[in-house]
Amino acid sequence: MASSKSSLSYPLCSFAIPLLFILLQIQTCVSSSQTQKSLLLSLKTQTQTPSPSPSRKLSFQHNVTLTVSLTVGSPPQNVTMVLDTGSELSWLHCKKLPNLNSTFNPLLSSSYTTTPCNSSICKTRTRDLILPASCDPNKLCHVIVSYADSSSVEGTLAAETFFIGGASQPRTLFGCMDTAGYTSDADEDSKTTGLMGMNRGSLSLVTQMALPKFSYCISGKDASGFLLLGGGAAAAPWLGPLKYTPLVTATTSLPYFDSVAYTVQLLGIKVSEKLLQLPKSVFVPDHTGAGQTMVDSGTQFTFLLGSVYSALKDEFLEQTKGVLTRIEDPEFVFEGAMDLCYHAPASLAAVPAVTLVFEGAEMRVSGERLLYKAKKGSDWVYCFTFGNSDLLGIEAYVIGHHHQQNVWMEFDLVKSRVGFTETTCDLASQRLVLSP
Repeated sequence: MASSKSSLSYPLCSFAIPLLFILLQIQTCVSSSQTQKSLLLSLKTQTQTPSPSPSRKLSFQHNVTLTVSLTVGSPPQNVTMVLDTGSELSWLHCKKLPNLNSTFNPLLSSSYTTTPCNSSICKTRTRDLILPASCDPNKLCHVIVSYADSSSVEGTLAAETFFIGGASQPRTLFGCMDTAGYTSDADEDSKTTGLMGMNRGSLSLVTQMALPKFSYCISGKDASGFLLLGGGAAAAPWLGPLKYTPLVTATTSLPYFDSVAYTVQLLGIKVSEKLLQLPKSVFVPDHTGAGQTMVDSGTQFTFLLGSVYSALKDEFLEQTKGVLTRIEDPEFVFEGAMDLCYHAPASLAAVPAVTLVFEGAEMRVSGERLLYKAKKGSDWVYCFTFGNSDLLGIEAYVIGHHHQQNVWMEFDLVKSRVGFTETTCDLASQRLVLSP
């Protein structure tokens, strides 16, 4: 999820372990209109000869959020964490609250250690957090993480052993949180134990594990997928060629620019093959840093700055005359920022695709990724999966995980780039397990 930017003061190595492909117990995180269910997969461990870039594979579930199941502590406790490339600090709910179904209990773990507020870790490793760390009444390092939807969590910076992909990651820094939060939807927040921060910040899991790269692939209808840590397209030689776009960095600190996000350069947007007639400047961050484009697995849909969203909406309406029938209800705005919804289309194949044009790559959005089936009273409607970020108070373009379904996403930290290609993610997951 994109972090709040209201007042932002904003040696890689490979693993010396065998390549492990793990299928873990996974739990579906569903919207309130669906029935929660659990899916238990058999634990399968396949040990292979170490390669120059060993990697670990985890399964996850998705709908409103992407969730990964793993174990933490000694003895291990089961936790479910939201996979979030838009956040830095990984954290777990440590205090049992009325609306929480899953918590981590540090009192039951012999490997749990707190972080004093006068330690070098508290003073230096928290430098990328939006809000500075402080001392709590017990002289421990107190951290607060805030998000763009005005939600927040706070608690103690601590260290613990995380078991990820069948291997232990001791002394992993994380937030042991005493407050509920993450999303403004308490029902969704109650279904997970915490959040896995995967951006480029000092405290992120990516940095702590010294990952050269990581990849994920989100399936469509079956609501599953996988996260591959330490590996990319090289682990899948049968995969089609990836198109890469470079990561964008800011040379100076800017108040509205998230310097540790996966920022790419959006160049334009096409409806069918027609490029929207917009000045290039609307896609470039301004002097405050507002207007960056972030790839964020913690956000469900994709949001555009108001002027660009309006241009896209107008062109999409124009090209879908006679193809789609719009819901004429000004009171209905899906997810607070998506005001373009339709009655059931006769065929999704007749709906024009929307293509995001990046430097060096394009992402084509069509079919069920373009129109999302949502509940409106007792009826089902189909809503356009691009929203207006101005209505959410976000001064940025955010590429959400819904548009990344059936797309292999690779985050290359060594070459500072993001690569992607369309694929069938459930088949890709099966082939990774079976690959020699």
